[in-house]
Amino acid sequence: MPSVSPSERRLAAQIAAHESWAGTPDRAARTAPARAAMLARFERQVDPEGTLPPEERARRAEHAKSAYFQRLALKSARNRRLAAEYMAKAQAAEAELAGGDA
Repeated sequence: MPSVSPSERRLAAQIAAHESWAGTPDRAARTAPARAAMLARFERQVDPEGTLPPEERARRAEHAKSAYFQRLALKSARNRRLAAEYMAKAQAAEAELAGGDA
């Protein structure tokens, strides 16, 4: 069997995903189990003993979910900022090296 590069595997997976979604008539129904599982995760996080009233558990779970996604956004922003800083340093170093060749 011929070797497949990671980029070829990724492309094949992306093609399969697009074909799968193209044949999905109800996207919300398809993803409903995943959304329910995620909400259940946050409900267990805020009420591991299951003692809170359902309305309070749901309210707290929504806050826990918001905090989770905001934490992801913060990490993403930090990583983008660091990447830009490193890119600027790399470009400055390349420019310095290119200037030294003259």
